[in-house]
Amino acid sequence: MTSPRSTYRLQFRNGMDFGKACRLVPYLKRLGISHLYASPLMTAVSGSTHGYDVTRTDEIDPALGGREGLVRLAAELHAEGMGLLLDIVPNHMAASLENPWWFSIVLWGAESPFSRHFDIDWSQKLTLPFLGKGFEEELAAGSLRLALDPQRDALALCYHDTCYPLHPGTYRLVLDAGDGFTVKASPKEDPDGRTILSQALAASGARAALEQRLTELSADPAAITALHAAQPWRLTDWKTASRHLSYRRFFEIAGLVGLSVEDPKVFDDSHRLVLDLLRDGIVDGLRVDHVDGLADPKAYLERLRAAAGPDVHIVVEKILEKEEPFRTDWPVEGATGYEFIASLADAFADEKEGGRLAAAFRPLKSEEHRGSYEEERRASKRQMLSDNFEGEVHRITRLAKSMADETNADLSRPALAEAICGMIVALPVYRTYTTATAGADEHDRQLLAAARQQAQADVRPEVREAIDFIWELLVDDRTCGTLTGCPEFRVRFQQLSGPIMAKALEDTLFYRENAFIALNEVGGDPGRPTGGPAAFHAAMEAREKTLPRGLSATATHDTKRGEDARARLYTLGEAPDLWIAATRRWTALNAHLRHPHAERIAPEPDVEWLIYQSLAGAWPLEGHGDAPAMAALKARMRPYVEKALREAKLGSNWSLPDVDYEEKVAGFVDGLFGHNVFLEDFAATLSPFIDAGLVNSLAQTLVKLTAPGIPDIYQGSERGDFSLVDPDNRQPLEVESLDIPQKPTASRLHFADYKQWLVATVLDARNRHPAPFDGPYLPLALSDGSRQALAFLRGTPQAFAITVVPRLVFGKVAPDGLQLLEGTLDDIRLALPAGFEARKLRLVLDGRTLTPGATLTVADALGEEPVAFLLSV
Repeated sequence: MTSPRSTYRLQFRNGMDFGKACRLVPYLKRLGISHLYASPLMTAVSGSTHGYDVTRTDEIDPALGGREGLVRLAAELHAEGMGLLLDIVPNHMAASLENPWWFSIVLWGAESPFSRHFDIDWSQKLTLPFLGKGFEEELAAGSLRLALDPQRDALALCYHDTCYPLHPGTYRLVLDAGDGFTVKASPKEDPDGRTILSQALAASGARAALEQRLTELSADPAAITALHAAQPWRLTDWKTASRHLSYRRFFEIAGLVGLSVEDPKVFDDSHRLVLDLLRDGIVDGLRVDHVDGLADPKAYLERLRAAAGPDVHIVVEKILEKEEPFRTDWPVEGATGYEFIASLADAFADEKEGGRLAAAFRPLKSEEHRGSYEEERRASKRQMLSDNFEGEVHRITRLAKSMADETNADLSRPALAEAICGMIVALPVYRTYTTATAGADEHDRQLLAAARQQAQADVRPEVREAIDFIWELLVDDRTCGTLTGCPEFRVRFQQLSGPIMAKALEDTLFYRENAFIALNEVGGDPGRPTGGPAAFHAAMEAREKTLPRGLSATATHDTKRGEDARARLYTLGEAPDLWIAATRRWTALNAHLRHPHAERIAPEPDVEWLIYQSLAGAWPLEGHGDAPAMAALKARMRPYVEKALREAKLGSNWSLPDVDYEEKVAGFVDGLFGHNVFLEDFAATLSPFIDAGLVNSLAQTLVKLTAPGIPDIYQGSERGDFSLVDPDNRQPLEVESLDIPQKPTASRLHFADYKQWLVATVLDARNRHPAPFDGPYLPLALSDGSRQALAFLRGTPQAFAITVVPRLVFGKVAPDGLQLLEGTLDDIRLALPAGFEARKLRLVLDGRTLTPGATLTVADALGEEPVAFLLSV
């Protein structure tokens, strides 16, 4: 199977299974897709909506059709000359009793044969933070009882419908030896406890007698308490997970436990099925989820590459900050495309907007959150460290303290904790990649040196000394080599800095700093001005050299909004004064919908600003007169508002949601949909933004299909993606309704058909003429300095392609279509490099041919189309 030329991301579950995916294959073939790109397919927790909560790495989920169904899907794809790219999850599994490995360690504790498969601190009891309240409260409420596990002949302590197995060594506290019950089990022979009492329960009347005994004991709180204390685990309130947890979790999710995949045995056990699928030719490529969570990403990827073979296409989920290079020593083809989305902001947001939206937004915020973006970023990271990841900070502080004592450094735990937090707050990237053996490379050394310098500003002398000590642990291999705890410290520090960055930015700051939400995207940096076409071209030239086989995404299951919603929102920066004036007008119009709440108004001014932009991004193309579309948008906005408020962690949060406050904000949104004066004003104001946004959508689609990288299409987005953040962007795909239309008119009314046709037409041309897309990337100069258009060339004089798209088109779109007003681009010319002039070109979208000289007018390239794609003949 050849490597991917284009991918189509399909979200399994939520109604999508292998049978339905098989029916999708002919459509994907007609669309021009080379590889179906599947979300995780291993067995996951019952009812999982995404598959990242894996319970069995050795089984394709029967709920999707099992291995047999997957084999059928792969055969359908291969028969059409297509392949399958599979998303795998090496960092974590579900901390669920449905997971046999997890069940075994709950049952046997450190004696389990799987006790080292997970990243667990076995110097203490395994914490199970799944109670709604503290153990004593739940016991007093009668929520805990003893029972026979309904799935196996074993004793369990049940909390509602979840039964936690008792260690067989503690059965003596329940069973009376005189009753004839004998326990015959060992961790090696019965790791998941299916036969512990089978023989004893076979006797007549034994089961009923035992169940009666368990009922009696369940009424004795002292007996339950003693039995709980004797287990290798302890049940705790879920709210304690941020303060104390005995295992590494995925971000803040206690239901996902970190895998020790750096252990060769764990790697083998967790990858056996994946590697079998590759060897059997069922799967053709891999996408590695959350590579930054691993102890040593490079070592893991080297092991994976060695096991998978040199020809398997592997990409990794890696979020790169602006100007952060991708690790070229990783044996993979590239990343999944967040950095490409960030570059599109440079291409399509107005770099000359001048921060007017930010200036208007700043006074709307509360006094304590009116600092600069960088100040708010540091504050958000500090909040995550002190509140949400307190336990993780304590753990690595203990490690640092033990090493400080070992070297006779007079450093207190508080000073070391402050130093660790200071370094993480100052770190400008998700993580570094220092290891015990390879140490820090020059790039990481410079990052950590800059973080050290920034962290030492305005701190006590003891903390400055502690920062020097932490720096030494991270970068000085001679020092690290003499301290037994240093390798683990390096790993823990880096496994913490990534989640802090993600939760502080993507899931906190991006819901607070809402001045221009088009830029609030994974991998984006709304704190700095967009760089314009020059920055985009520079990024693409670098991409062609370092990531030519990475995915180029415009939407994923984790992006903050749909690609077409983002493209529309870019246009707000083209007419900021108009948008600001409209927002102030709407604020006055809707004053009666706001309500007092705890000495403030709900929604607050900055939240109201977010609501208007969110509505603008998702507003139906048919307008507010389309009652079903408006009802659907109203229903979608409620969960979006709840998520936005809780992620911002100001008026509400996930741990202690202020439901009354949330309901008042949701009520405000509901009220907007019943306020006709507002709806009329909003629709009229938004109309030119919609038209400009649709042109942006088609432009960014063509750029994705022709720029360096492998174009990736998120399910359904080929027709339009105006979704909000998850779960809105994970709606089921209606397979039966998908087909490629004949060439439609480029208009608002036919936008979905035109976008879909554009994707199919360009991918077909790319598939038929692949040579240009394996060649260099050349920015094309425009006579207006690329202010109103963007153009680039791919290939060599022997075979090349040219992409030309308009930009900053607000107010320039014809009212009856998505073409620009006549005369808009007549005077703008693009220059063809030496060796490319005087060549006959075919305009793929309208079939014309032309033979330009050294220059070509943008208007001639576009003709009657909103965008242009030209191939040398």
